[in-house]
Amino acid sequence: MNTETTTEQPVPPFHLAFPVDNLTEARAFYGDKMGCSEGRSSSDWVDFDFFGHQIVAHMADCSNNRLHLSSVDNHAVPVPHFGVVLNMPQWEELSKKLIDAKTKFVIEPYIRFKGQPGEQATMFFYDPFGNAIEIKAFADLKSLFAK
Repeated sequence: MNTETTTEQPVPPFHLAFPVDNLTEARAFYGDKMGCSEGRSSSDWVDFDFFGHQIVAHMADCSNNRLHLSSVDNHAVPVPHFGVVLNMPQWEELSKKLIDAKTKFVIEPYIRFKGQPGEQATMFFYDPFGNAIEIKAFADLKSLFAK
């Protein structure tokens, strides 16, 4: 089975479940602030459409989230984190929306690896529950896996 992803084949949506301790706050952050539409839900979880991918906020104790950092392009990147790769106009629109909403960034929007293979726009921030999120974009998506 070939597990390589190419830009010519559609990428199947991923699914990610993550902890939150307040569904109302999760709806406000992912729905209102991030613009993710809501799918199914119960009293214990909520599905969101995260740019075509399914993420699910599950009620859990968030008090033990541990912080790990990894150095990338001279920035301390939170690990673990999740996110999405957008096209550049989408990234610019979302970064403006988040800046206007006075989002506290871990790493403010900028261009990483400037002039190198894999040059990309990126930004990092936490949701209200300590889950780290990275939103990135490439001028040319073919450079997603560039070495």
